[in-house]
Amino acid sequence: MSKEKVQIFDTTLRDGEQVPGCKLNTKQKLVIAERLDELGVDVIEAGFPISSPGDFTSVVEIAKIVKNATVCGLTRAVKKDIEVAAEALKFAKRPRIHTGIGTSDSHITHKFKATREEIIERAVTAVAYAKTFVDDVEFYAEDAGRTDNDFLAQVCEAVIAAGATVLNIPDTTGYCLPEEYGAKIKYLKDHVKGIENAILSCHCHNDLGLATANSISGVINGARQIECTINGIGERAGNTSLEEVVMILRQHPTLDLDTNINSRLLYSTSRMVSESMGMPVQPNKAIIGANAFAHSSGIHQDGVIKNRETYEIIDPADVGVTESAIVLTARSGRAALAYRAKKVGYELTKLQLDDVYQEFLKFADRKKEILDQDIHEIMHVCKIAEARAV
Repeated sequence: MSKEKVQIFDTTLRDGEQVPGCKLNTKQKLVIAERLDELGVDVIEAGFPISSPGDFTSVVEIAKIVKNATVCGLTRAVKKDIEVAAEALKFAKRPRIHTGIGTSDSHITHKFKATREEIIERAVTAVAYAKTFVDDVEFYAEDAGRTDNDFLAQVCEAVIAAGATVLNIPDTTGYCLPEEYGAKIKYLKDHVKGIENAILSCHCHNDLGLATANSISGVINGARQIECTINGIGERAGNTSLEEVVMILRQHPTLDLDTNINSRLLYSTSRMVSESMGMPVQPNKAIIGANAFAHSSGIHQDGVIKNRETYEIIDPADVGVTESAIVLTARSGRAALAYRAKKVGYELTKLQLDDVYQEFLKFADRKKEILDQDIHEIMHVCKIAEARAV
């Protein structure tokens, strides 16, 4: 039986680009948008058209070139925003307007100085107006994570009746615990009239490091879209990481959920975004960090050399990484040294390995990492000539 699909809504070019100092020009955005389309994302949030002339132009140009994905433009619950987004999306094969308003008591009281009734009215008006331009309208209930579930359900029911096709339930401040966020999604599935006519979407922020966990909890409880970014970039501590949720669903078949993502493009896409934005990926980043498939402990190295699955739950090739890295340090054992020596041309006997290993440890105590040129030097010290190389 085929797995149920979770749609991937990529907001790298909108929410991801809100990182200070990481502004992209239109040309850079077009290159990334083409890659996202190739990667297999279902929706590309191309920008916030009314925010600047440059953002408007980028959304227009992205809409022209994207072949498969839905192209989405963000708006506030403001008529002018919606009109500008509709204009920017006019060339899209599959346009979506993403409109919404804050629903938490904090937002209602302090940001809008309004009542709950007024918020529902503004939400319905915005969705109904967006619907006059496009069939596909997504509504976001900003700060849904801190919104009372009963009121949130009222808002969702009202915007579905007005024509919303997707309901975005953002944990805008990254406050929710996974159990809490999952329960919120389940509450909406169980209490919103007409919920079968809309897709529930997770949009989680990483302020407490829980964005990925919350998104997974959301889809387990009935959401069928995850809003995320390449490398988890985004405002403050970032957004849900695309590569993480994709591989979590793929590595846990019992969830019976999957995406349309071509995971073999994940590593190269990560590097493309990192280089374009000038935002390095932390080495220990899950899935696509430099150390994600690197092993420096002797015990781990021995296990991986014998059978990769002893310490790796993902085949590196599945995310576009050539192979696991055996990093030689003072913590490495003989098996790792023999493995790396063979890689650079030396087939060592057991006796040779014993001698070479003692010299290796002296080098390793002086250096953080032993590189290929160091291996050649160690062989020279141990009088293992190139003639013995394989």
